[in-house]
Amino acid sequence: MSTILFQNADILDGRSDEALAGHHVLVENGEIREVSDKPIQSSSAVVIDLAGKTLMPGLIDCHVHVIATTTNLAVNAELPNTLVALRSAKIMRDMLMRGFTTVRDLGGAEYGLVQAIEEGLIEAPRLVICGKALSQTGGHTDYRGRYHARSVDYYAERAGALGRVVDGVDALRRAAREEIKGGAQFIKIMANGGVSSPTDPIAFLGFSDDELRAAVEEARHAQTYVAAHLYTDEGIRRAVELGVESVEHGNLISAETARLVKEKGAYVVPTNVTFDYLAKEGASYGLPPASVAKIEDVRAQGLAALEILYNANVMMAYGSDLLGEMHRHQSDEFLLRRDVLPAIEVIRSATVNAAKVVRQEGKLGVVAPGAHADLIVVDGNPLKDMSLLTGQGKHMPAIMKAGHFVKNELGV
Repeated sequence: MSTILFQNADILDGRSDEALAGHHVLVENGEIREVSDKPIQSSSAVVIDLAGKTLMPGLIDCHVHVIATTTNLAVNAELPNTLVALRSAKIMRDMLMRGFTTVRDLGGAEYGLVQAIEEGLIEAPRLVICGKALSQTGGHTDYRGRYHARSVDYYAERAGALGRVVDGVDALRRAAREEIKGGAQFIKIMANGGVSSPTDPIAFLGFSDDELRAAVEEARHAQTYVAAHLYTDEGIRRAVELGVESVEHGNLISAETARLVKEKGAYVVPTNVTFDYLAKEGASYGLPPASVAKIEDVRAQGLAALEILYNANVMMAYGSDLLGEMHRHQSDEFLLRRDVLPAIEVIRSATVNAAKVVRQEGKLGVVAPGAHADLIVVDGNPLKDMSLLTGQGKHMPAIMKAGHFVKNELGV
């Protein structure tokens, strides 16, 4: 693996409020070896001058569904497993080409995809998985509808199913243990109703208190945490009080509950872009009418929630949560957040904050010695123009993962 020396770069990773001008970064054997504001000497390095450009850590999206190859998730669950896997490979490569070098899947991706990436069989971001998300009967990811008599066990073996259905403390414990055994790095539960599933209004609470406690206990025993699908203030408060660490979505949170999230050391992964495009495009891509009707229950409050969370000093990470043909809008979450939050906070959500969520603090999300050499080069300063992080990577002449260029238009 070659040694690369980036010179005269402006470094932006969220640890400082502004980009650090005129820095030099040495990459060797897939890691960042040295970062300095003074020239670095290396006789073996390929030298790349980044004057006028910004060097950032690879972006991290903390809420994706790489197996969601169609917008209608009930249909997606019926697709052949091989087709889902091959479509997922393309979805992930497109994510990588947008500068996302790490993604956290919140339901559906299994360890086989992780292994395929690690073996170099597919070109994709680092993939952090929870396996199948856990739902109660009739909850979010139970896509059988009102008239379908199929056993809930059916979805456990479907590559295109985001979740599996479990009821009762013992069944939930077993499912959590099976997912962890199968390679899950955290546990995902559906603790509120959802947009895409047919029989659970948004305000529904998923699982009993005892079931939630069991999920948290199993995760802690495995040295990890629970992420929960949550919209309503009541649902968020209950889940956080019972030990949930990662609040997904959080659209309807109140200021009081935001303060509780901060007090408990939890965090939130907002996903406003998915509701924006589900409203605009969902029906045309096959989202059922019942799901379309639910969108406005959460869409309008999503941006207000950002301000509430920011004022409570709650850590937020970047999430997109897009489905099917709408994955192409992944980077537009930057623009939605920019309209509400300081630009540096938006950058932090996809770098240093996101690295904490995937439990890779110091290894991802920073341009620092000892970190993985996951890097993007940006034409200009995203703090001044956030749109530089959009456009399917067109403003990123270089993207590097583990010290290897997956895109290089720098002429070197």
